Amino acid sequence: MSWPIAEGMFELGDLKVEHGGVIPQARLAWQSHGTLNAARDNVIVYPCSYTATHDDLSWLIGPDKILDPLQWFIVIPDMFSNGLSSSAADVEDFPGLVTMRDNVLAQRRLLTEHFGVDRVAAVYGFSMGAGQAYHWAAGFGESVERAIVVCGSARTSIHNRVFLSGLLRTLEAAPEHLGNGRFAAEPVAAIRAFSHIYAGWGLSQDFYRAELFRTVLGAPDLESFLKTDWEDSFGAHRAANLYAQALTWLAADISADPRYEGDLPAALSAIQARVLLLPSETDLYFRVADNAVELASLKQAELRAIPSIWGHRAGSPQGLEAETEFLRTAVRGWLAT
Repeated sequence: MSWPIAEGMFELGDLKVEHGGVIPQARLAWQSHGTLNAARDNVIVYPCSYTATHDDLSWLIGPDKILDPLQWFIVIPDMFSNGLSSSAADVEDFPGLVTMRDNVLAQRRLLTEHFGVDRVAAVYGFSMGAGQAYHWAAGFGESVERAIVVCGSARTSIHNRVFLSGLLRTLEAAPEHLGNGRFAAEPVAAIRAFSHIYAGWGLSQDFYRAELFRTVLGAPDLESFLKTDWEDSFGAHRAANLYAQALTWLAADISADPRYEGDLPAALSAIQARVLLLPSETDLYFRVADNAVELASLKQAELRAIPSIWGHRAGSPQGLEAETEFLRTAVRGWLAT
């Protein structure tokens, strides 16, 4: 069964960002699935995760999948520095830090100015996309009815920041690094090291103990898995973009707002949206315990942990039947109420 799919590039002009600097002639790439109804009230915003583009995310959209394009008008905005929207690797004067809030404010303009939409039925996001879902809910009050947070958090935890610091320091140690996340050439060896660090965090200890890279994913051995699934994947991205998006992730915090002055419980308690928290039981970045702390301050929320040994990957479980069905059931139920 098919449904309408469109994509485009939204011109933002010279875009000032909250920590100083301007993205000159900023552009926001997007893709939509489904049909906007006459009331303009069937919109789901689906922000991107780290390095992902709209095509990477579309696997879970379909009449029998997690997000149904026959019922909802699903808009996927591409995050800055993902290679489609304005990106650090392509813009000479790209700001030193573009935050999740900067991304969400640009996405809000896309919705209001291009689509004529003031209210969204839900924001669904995985990982960094989940952080953006939280920023939508915190930033726009009753304009957001639901936020579905899959393997994400309202503020990047200290432990998660240590992981990101390791990635950033690895890129900075490359001979090609010129400073401030700029590179004279692509640092091939550094990105290879970056990939191996990431592989140790993206999947759980239980995943490796069970050797699912071999028995389920079909890699002949660990070295082949690290090469094909991690080195080759990150090797397709430009270092300046990897660096810029890691900084965005590092700085994520819905309470970094003049209204809240760093008070995370206050920022969480101000959220009007109904929030569904879907952490993975074995995620090493976004722990169930961190979402449980957030849950205590949310007005209307529920936490359902994804039972899985696939770590962070359980939140984006393309090809994983049990995890996909868990998300499908939870998300469709949340959207129906």
